[in-house]
Amino acid sequence: MNYSSIEELLPLVQKPGRYIGGEINSIKKDREKCSLTFALAFPDTYEIGMSHLGLQIFYSILNNEPEIAAERFYAPWPDMESLMRENGIPLASLESSTPLSGFDIVGFSLQYELSYTNVLNMLDLGSVPIYSRDRKEDAPIIIAGGPSVFNPGPVMPFFDAFVIGEGEEVILEISRAMISGKEKKTERAGLLNLLAEIDGVWVPPLHGMEKKITKRVVADLEKWRSPSKPIVPLVKTVHDRTTMEIARGCTRGCRFCQPGMVWRPVRERSIGALEKMAEKMLSSTGHNEISLLSLSSGDYSHIEQLLTSLMNQYYEKRVALALPSMRVETLTEKLIEQIKRVRKTSFTLAPEAGTQRLRDVINKGNTEEALLATVRKVFDAGWKSIKLYFMIGLPSETQEDLEGIVDLAYKVLREGGNRRQVTVSISTFIPKPFTPFQWQRQITIDETKEKQDFLKKNIRHKNLKLKWHDREMSFLEGLITRGDEKISNLVAKAFHSGCRFDGWSDRFQFDIWKGAIDDLGIKTDDYLGERNMEDSLPWDNIDCGITKEFLAEEYEKSLNAELTEDCRSAGCYQCGACSGNIRIIEAGKPHTTPSRESVPFPREAEITRLRIRFAKQGKAGMLSHLELSSSIVRAINISGFVFTFSEGFHPHPKISFPYALPVGVESLCEYVDIQLREYSGSPKDFTTGVNSCLPSGIEILSAEMIFPHTISLSNLIEGFDYEIHLPPAPISFNDSAPDEKIKTFLKSDTFMIPRYKKGAIVTKDIRPLVDSIALDTKKAVISMSVRFDPGGGIKPLEILTQVAGFDDEYAKRARIIKTGIKRRE
Repeated sequence: MNYSSIEELLPLVQKPGRYIGGEINSIKKDREKCSLTFALAFPDTYEIGMSHLGLQIFYSILNNEPEIAAERFYAPWPDMESLMRENGIPLASLESSTPLSGFDIVGFSLQYELSYTNVLNMLDLGSVPIYSRDRKEDAPIIIAGGPSVFNPGPVMPFFDAFVIGEGEEVILEISRAMISGKEKKTERAGLLNLLAEIDGVWVPPLHGMEKKITKRVVADLEKWRSPSKPIVPLVKTVHDRTTMEIARGCTRGCRFCQPGMVWRPVRERSIGALEKMAEKMLSSTGHNEISLLSLSSGDYSHIEQLLTSLMNQYYEKRVALALPSMRVETLTEKLIEQIKRVRKTSFTLAPEAGTQRLRDVINKGNTEEALLATVRKVFDAGWKSIKLYFMIGLPSETQEDLEGIVDLAYKVLREGGNRRQVTVSISTFIPKPFTPFQWQRQITIDETKEKQDFLKKNIRHKNLKLKWHDREMSFLEGLITRGDEKISNLVAKAFHSGCRFDGWSDRFQFDIWKGAIDDLGIKTDDYLGERNMEDSLPWDNIDCGITKEFLAEEYEKSLNAELTEDCRSAGCYQCGACSGNIRIIEAGKPHTTPSRESVPFPREAEITRLRIRFAKQGKAGMLSHLELSSSIVRAINISGFVFTFSEGFHPHPKISFPYALPVGVESLCEYVDIQLREYSGSPKDFTTGVNSCLPSGIEILSAEMIFPHTISLSNLIEGFDYEIHLPPAPISFNDSAPDEKIKTFLKSDTFMIPRYKKGAIVTKDIRPLVDSIALDTKKAVISMSVRFDPGGGIKPLEILTQVAGFDDEYAKRARIIKTGIKRRE
């Protein structure tokens, strides 16, 4: 069977919700009325890319310009890629289904070196030549930005231009240059000349390696408050919450940390700005959690006051707060108390090294005593688990340092007692560009294995869970991140050999990479070995804002385990980050009085119960039950209605679905019961308000008041009516086989089918569950009425495959619509 669009492939792939679009706050413009079309590409899955704040920021900035249409692309999972290639279907945008090759400019966000084969795959699937030199006049301009491009060499031949540094301002400068060039009908080479004139943009054929490209820095974050309306993902994402950047940059000076070096100086947003951003984000997304993002959230100047203000404001809606990056010494009792008021979000603490000596070498600064004191506070506050993060292979590491990791893990566990869980996560140190350790070697795969084996042998306890990063994956990441243009040949060869999603352990194929390394004659020690400080480095043409002299001084300090204190308290070290109007900006002390402390809802408050009937149609039929229920909860939150919540440490909105609607099934008669607080409007008002906030394809059809004594949905409904519209296929309905099989089924007293349950095959008699079933061969429609018993129900796909005899692929392509419910007598 040949297919002609991604929509036709949706029933045949995992997680089809990744590919349907139509989310709340997504923007679809009339491309014909726009002067520039801009593709924002993220080389990983939808659920990873939608968790990335940067892409949301650029989407908002660009689409706020009337003359620019920005649309999104994510990497298709291998099952979708395979079907796309088999059927010649190009990679297309979520907003308008326009192929990648149909855009003026494509911007890739490069967050991780092991996503590079996905970049080439997306270009290839989008009908864009993977090499810049092969692109013709009508090809889009392909640019890249993100932290990985501080060393652009390993992907240099694939991109026309690179954006170094922060993108809020430069992305508009690039867009305006492109618009100006298009208006003048400038050829491709001329457009690249225009981009080359923009500060922070590196165009390799024009600039070469001689011109130093200085990173772009946004001087004042107060001027950039995007996105106020983030896109609300349909599929559960890695970070399923609203993310608000409270500060950018870090001056702690950890010597292994590239972000802490390249994103200097620290710039904080004011509490007033953050309060307004939080209000807009929550009211436009319906999320029930805010993540306060920073490289070190606890270092925000007024973190306790900010946390208290936000918690007081949103406690009644049970909005939780998360601090994803906390240093041990900044986690105070007051912060812990505020965080746990709604629910206990996760805690990860990063000692990084097992001994004080090695923590001083890497300039981590905190002490074992501070860590244990913090752990004690967290466990005393009621947390059941905590995660510790360490690195192995750090410069000057000894066996004593590994033993220190083991000792510290057990000490943390003892602080919590037998009822607590401690997860110890181990990663291999990679000497990244633009850090004081950029001249250091990376340990080998065998050395990594030896260290991991030691930890596996010695961290053995039912309440201690050890996790470690794949050593071959770390080896490859180090090779690429420290590589030069020659490594691009390795990336291309691995892509052509079938490598995709190399950062996913279940997709990583190191044997292919190893074979490519051998075939190309790459000497990995040239990249992973120690380097002389006088040697030129592949990234020397990039100016990250930190001087090489400062990095060298910090390296020398590390040899003596000498600490460098935070420049915000100890004074300037002349690192190079601050210059002109680029300087440290701390949030001033707010002048407003913090909002009053909220109290829990009184139990006797008035509660409104509503029974809702809704439809799920079109592409929304590809959402899972969890994705559907999340969309409805968020829409109710966005509409301004307030749920009642369950009690306990993890309160949930009171919402009750009687059954789960399978992926791929549409419905005109879904039901859900909800409880709202102090709702004074009519059911019609509720319906109108929520419908304006639902994703495409989901619609509230009606709402009615119910009461505590009203019969529950699970006791009311005993079955469903379906219409199944069969797809075009090489099946002749003059051949009565499906019709005859259905008639035979109806005449049977029993009909046993196999089912897989917990890894075993069980049989189920489905005949008593089917009241009626008929095939209209002229319309190619099956109508049926089914019920369920205490042992469960029957799936429409089982009727198509087990009863009518259609093959699995054909059955999945059928359009299944639930048209009615059967009420109990």
